Amino acid sequence: MDRADRAEELFRKGYNCSQSVFAAFADVLGMSVEEAAKIASPFGAGFGKLREVCGAVSGMTLAAGYLKGYDDPADYESKKDLYRLIQKMCAEFEERKGTIICRELLGLKKGEDQAEPSVRTEEYYQSRPCIGACRTAAEIAEKYLL
Repeated sequence: MDRADRAEELFRKGYNCSQSVFAAFADVLGMSVEEAAKIASPFGAGFGKLREVCGAVSGMTLAAGYLKGYDDPADYESKKDLYRLIQKMCAEFEERKGTIICRELLGLKKGEDQAEPSVRTEEYYQSRPCIGACRTAAEIAEKYLL
């Protein structure tokens, strides 16, 4: 199973978009799916359902930080390299999906959404771009990170 299939499987199990992408890499991150899901949990639905940056993009960038990030604040070159990588990954996502903004992917205006998370049904999965966003983010992360 490739990372895109794994991200879709996790999303269909009920994990949010960020959790699904980040946890699709749990094995190479050296953590369990549950640990990865906990770390990525606040980034779903465009950052806590604020509908800002797509959670799948957040999950992708979390994986990049974990696998390619830096920990020395004085390491300017590593910081520059990481930011360049994130910009490249996000540009590819935007090229393929049209935007990295959750509400734009969903066709919503700012603030136009229900407060509660949606109930997951097959109709939900068919009516939203989220599975495709998870698959795309996982494909991009696999391409650039592994």
